[in-house]
Amino acid sequence: MPSDEDRLVAGRYRLGQRIGSGAMGVVWQAHDERLHRTVAVKQLLTQPGLSAAQAEEGRLRSMREGRIAARLQHPNAITVYDVVEDDGQPWLVMEYLPSRSLAAELDDRGTIPPQEAARIGAEVASGLVAAHAAGIVHRDIKPANVLLGGDGSVKITDFGISRAVGDVTVTATGMLAGTPAYLAPEVAKGMEPTPASDVFSLGSTLYICVEGHSPFGLSENTLALLHAVAAGKISPPRQAGPLTALLMRLLRTEPEERPTMAAAKEALAAIAAGRPVPPGLLSGNYDGPTVAQRIQAPPPPPPVNHPATRIDANPLAEPRRTPPGGFQQMGPPPPGTPPRGNQPPIGPQPRHEPTPAEPRPRRDVRKIVLTVLAIIGAAAVGVLVASMFTNSKPTNAQQNPSTVAPLPPVTVTQTGPPAVKRSTTTPPPSSAPSSTASSTSEEDGASLEDAANFVEGYYDLLPENPDAGWALLTPKAQGLSGGRDGYFSFYGGMQDVRITDTSQDDNGNVRGTVRFKKKDGSESRESYSFVVVVQNGKLMIDSFKSGAA
Repeated sequence: MPSDEDRLVAGRYRLGQRIGSGAMGVVWQAHDERLHRTVAVKQLLTQPGLSAAQAEEGRLRSMREGRIAARLQHPNAITVYDVVEDDGQPWLVMEYLPSRSLAAELDDRGTIPPQEAARIGAEVASGLVAAHAAGIVHRDIKPANVLLGGDGSVKITDFGISRAVGDVTVTATGMLAGTPAYLAPEVAKGMEPTPASDVFSLGSTLYICVEGHSPFGLSENTLALLHAVAAGKISPPRQAGPLTALLMRLLRTEPEERPTMAAAKEALAAIAAGRPVPPGLLSGNYDGPTVAQRIQAPPPPPPVNHPATRIDANPLAEPRRTPPGGFQQMGPPPPGTPPRGNQPPIGPQPRHEPTPAEPRPRRDVRKIVLTVLAIIGAAAVGVLVASMFTNSKPTNAQQNPSTVAPLPPVTVTQTGPPAVKRSTTTPPPSSAPSSTASSTSEEDGASLEDAANFVEGYYDLLPENPDAGWALLTPKAQGLSGGRDGYFSFYGGMQDVRITDTSQDDNGNVRGTVRFKKKDGSESRESYSFVVVVQNGKLMIDSFKSGAA
């Protein structure tokens, strides 16, 4: 059989080298001799032994792929230019991207850092948000279908098994469409795919990026793998770092418990940029401002200028004369500032000679000088008397320095607008640092701004991975949990644990509702409050209390 290289397809596309294969065929680099540009063309592969009806089904499937993919015009999706027939076979003409697949990247590197994986995932999610808006479910998101461009771009390809909502179904009876290791549990059970299925597949793709293996283990037995997928049995990630909580949400067994693709995109973008994920974003029902909207939000209005007390550098000098319009402002007023009092309007004005101000009597200056001298003299006398007593009788502190009591805390209040007013307390010199008090440190990489998401991620580990959950408690919290035996015994009797309606304050205090579902089928819901601290650069739960308001 002659080589297809240099073949002219549809009288227009000259085939070059073979660059890959997709779900339904082989992809070639080609030259469009009409528009003089490089394109990628996809040739449908007809498997031997198919009946005429099955071969026709394959042809219809390829045409359908072209119709679906052509709906997308997005920077993170490969564009389909044309669908042509040559020798009775359909060919897809697509955008050519000099790239390598994410699968090839992982083959070389094994794993990639969580922040880099988040950046790639955010761009993939952006393309899938557009696909879902067009009524398209990809159904085969996996590393082989994510292309990494040499310019840093990321694009999704191979919509060969996509399903368009409302389109004619042309899949073969009993045919499994999709790669088992990346299928959502509901799809593995034979249910119809939804956008939530793509959310799960994206989570599986990111999981293998940071962990180096599928969330369902390393089994090469397809039937065993399908069974694990359908059961939703995943291994909690151990190397995901800031991606951990998000991955556990994306890989929820129940579709309604996963975040939307738009929420996943926002969370991934925040992680990629090193920002905390906004509280509530991972719950799937987030309706607050997006990360982009918060960045673009206008700055708060400037504080209102209240009349201030005039302070002169030399209070004994003659006061400066004030022009008839009041004090002159240096520079133009801030935008939106209303004109004050007698301030003249902007623009040319008739010239008026200023009325000379009457000079103050000089006796006022003399009174001020005499008053100041009197105060200074009184202070000098007081210092002299105190010095005499000090020299004549030693204090208890001098006799026994060890009996000196520590100074009480001194509270210093910084003045300013209400929005920025704060108090800081200077601890006594002899006080030791608290064992549970921690500060948010940028150098440590942990921030109490992430407290709510941290608590959500903690419960995502339970009850499947109590070892990981136990490691996130300080000794104080471990004691409150009844010790290691009590902790493991409690969660050993649980089938599922969830926390919802989380909120937090600036001090690392988190509130939420915890649902406990026991193995006997009974359920309970309790309100809890948590104190989260930073210890050794990591967030930890320091204490908790049930029945919190």
